[in-house]
Amino acid sequence: MFAIVDIGGKQYRAEIGREIVVDRLAAEQGATVEFAPILVSSDDGVTIGETAPKVKARVVEHLRGPKLVVFKFKPKRGFKRKNGFRSALTRLEIDTIG
Repeated sequence: MFAIVDIGGKQYRAEIGREIVVDRLAAEQGATVEFAPILVSSDDGVTIGETAPKVKARVVEHLRGPKLVVFKFKPKRGFKRKNGFRSALTRLEIDTIG
């Protein structure tokens, strides 16, 4: 059994017991969050939309992604800029579907 959920404008495949890393959510560590799935596939068949059962997940931790280096350079002008960026992420563990 799996579900496709929309979290922060991105779609993720959620299975019971699986951990997924999503963009930072405004929830405390250890809190339970609930998502409305787009699609749920089970032994009974596929359920789409509003009638699909809810997906509940537990916030395992908040973390930061790998550092990405943004380097801007214009030749023959002496222009160089170096910036770094790390995205804020949340690790979720899927508890129940339905």
